[in-house]
Amino acid sequence: MKMMLVDDSSAMRRIQRNVLKKLGITDIDEAGDGAIAIEKLAAAPVDCILLDWNMPNMDGLTCLKQIRSLDKIKGLKVIMCTSESEKTKIVEAIKAGANNYVVKPFTPEVLKEKLVDLGLLPKG
Repeated sequence: MKMMLVDDSSAMRRIQRNVLKKLGITDIDEAGDGAIAIEKLAAAPVDCILLDWNMPNMDGLTCLKQIRSLDKIKGLKVIMCTSESEKTKIVEAIKAGANNYVVKPFTPEVLKEKLVDLGLLPKG
């Protein structure tokens, strides 16, 4: 499985990468904002992205909407991974096409559960 981490914080991407490695996921690409992510995804799609909401250039919600509008990548699994915890934000992301939602900070167990729910990791 190939993952992409989309977050403007290199520290957060490093934390996410370490969690994914512990889950056995090592094929990981990164992008510092939504615009870079869209460019990379158009060239080389992935199975799932962890997408931050608040980023410069192109925020996560805009990126999500673009992903859902592009035939080549519209079926991509997207987990919003953000500090935005208001119920209205969660609903907005799900309506825009997010497959799941994780509020930062999160535990490795929570991320594993979300990946299992999406069928990207085996149960257990």
